[in-house]
Amino acid sequence: MNPSVSVIIPCYNAEKTLRVCLESVFAQSCRPFEVIVVDDASTDSSSRIAREFPCTLIQQPVNGGVSAARNAGAAASHGEVLFFLDSDVALATGAVQGALRVLEEDPECGCVFGVYAKEPLIDDGLVEIYRTLHLHHVLTRSVGLTKTAVFALAGMPRRVFDEIGWFDQNLRSGEDDDYSERLLARYRIRLSAAVAGWHDEADRLLPLLAEQFQRAQLLPYMARNRLRRGALVVNRSAGLLAAALTVATVPAAVLRPALRALPVAGLAAFAAADPALARFVLREKGPCFLMYFTAVHFLTQLALLSGAAVGWARAALDPAFGPTHRRKGW
Repeated sequence: MNPSVSVIIPCYNAEKTLRVCLESVFAQSCRPFEVIVVDDASTDSSSRIAREFPCTLIQQPVNGGVSAARNAGAAASHGEVLFFLDSDVALATGAVQGALRVLEEDPECGCVFGVYAKEPLIDDGLVEIYRTLHLHHVLTRSVGLTKTAVFALAGMPRRVFDEIGWFDQNLRSGEDDDYSERLLARYRIRLSAAVAGWHDEADRLLPLLAEQFQRAQLLPYMARNRLRRGALVVNRSAGLLAAALTVATVPAAVLRPALRALPVAGLAAFAAADPALARFVLREKGPCFLMYFTAVHFLTQLALLSGAAVGWARAALDPAFGPTHRRKGW
């Protein structure tokens, strides 16, 4: 007999995707014991959409971020297993059952999370296809034991959540890495293709770059988890380094024409930094899209590097920045 499952969906201005997200939850082969939608002070029709389904709706008085919303949902839940699901993800029919199977087979697994499909939930163009293909490749090549959990589609026993504690509400991003570090002290983390879903990504270039810039500001605190052997590697260090060197050599190339080959060499090194990713994109979409993919990927790496630089400065100057526990020391 399956344990009871509470699906917890943090939601903020998600009218575009919430309905299909909830439809996928109620179409699961293993029907959840309860579904809790936490509306994080949305200003759109998200709450009205949630009321169309037999779920519990919690409305936050102010926007507190995804960590606070997940905590509110967990506090109101009663299931033996908590399944955290972002409102821009639609689950494959057997995703919840797949998570339960992994948790049953490995009692020391504190969290199992899943893989995004290579097709976006709602196809809004080339930028979204770029992002979807990238994350699908990152996740599928990392299936198995890992050091990093992603709570966009993740299951964990309630006893583990009660033991490890709440998500850090001081974090509006980077909360996955922070929670992963706490989990790893006592439990294993698994990434399983049996827990699958479709994800809706940023569909315009500037919002995508802004999102990457914002998230990268937490890199001073994310790095502890992401640099562990076996951690989830979203962006290869070689690619980040090549992108940084390319930009760094541009002024010299402008001032001295004899050095113009330096940024060109940097771009070539960047394009060759992740051959498995390049082969995957080439196989899926062909050479023209691979060129487009590489260009957008280069810009995202620059956004990440810029955000990380700002994050290091903020970490040095602002004691309120970053995870709550930094005040107690690492």
